[in-house]
Amino acid sequence: MSEPTPKRRPADPFTDAELERLQQLLDALPAPLEPLDVSMADGYLCGVLLQPSIVPLEAWLPPLLDTEGRTVPRVSDELIALLKRRHRELNLAIVDRQWFDPWIFELDDEADPSETVLPWVAGFAHALDAHPALLALPEQPLLEPLAAIYLHLDPDDLEDADALLEEIESLEPPTDLEEAVEGLVSAVLMLADVSRPQKAAPAARQPGVRPPAGRPRTGAGRTGPGRSPPKRGGPR
Repeated sequence: MSEPTPKRRPADPFTDAELERLQQLLDALPAPLEPLDVSMADGYLCGVLLQPSIVPLEAWLPPLLDTEGRTVPRVSDELIALLKRRHRELNLAIVDRQWFDPWIFELDDEADPSETVLPWVAGFAHALDAHPALLALPEQPLLEPLAAIYLHLDPDDLEDADALLEEIESLEPPTDLEEAVEGLVSAVLMLADVSRPQKAAPAARQPGVRPPAGRPRTGAGRTGPGRSPPKRGGPR
């Protein structure tokens, strides 16, 4: 009788204090570097992990530490360790097609769902600009999940993306933050079905079906390093 396959050890979720520390370390990077904030970094790492081939640390770290592509000096081991830990946590969720809590923080009462998730979405889009292999895959399977993410952007930020814009126009915007967060997580897992297909998909979840709803994280809402999302195109 064969031994049962051991389960992967789950990643330890970040505490609020650890998230604060990560933001402090990013803020401490010297000028003129423009690092992503923690919410943008979370979306960025999801975009990195959805690439069809593994993106090594030395390729994904510099665009996170500076959005303008400048040479980054040596950074602290603590900062790298925290980012690698979140990278692993997200990777385990994506590989197993499991719900994860995006680092999305509530803003003031006047903010609508798209405004609240915009930093995360901008980070995700930055990843696809820096690592475009995902967008080189066949267009049709990407349209629905990409539209579910990019619907939170201003349409003027999407260039040469007629099919994507048409798909976005067919979607109903989320009515609240919980629905917006669920849509982002579902879209990430749907994209993983395209770019990182499982050898045998679990019977409980078929591609294109949303996972169970979860609760969005809440916190003290930072909105990024003060930059508008760069203009970008849709899938090619």
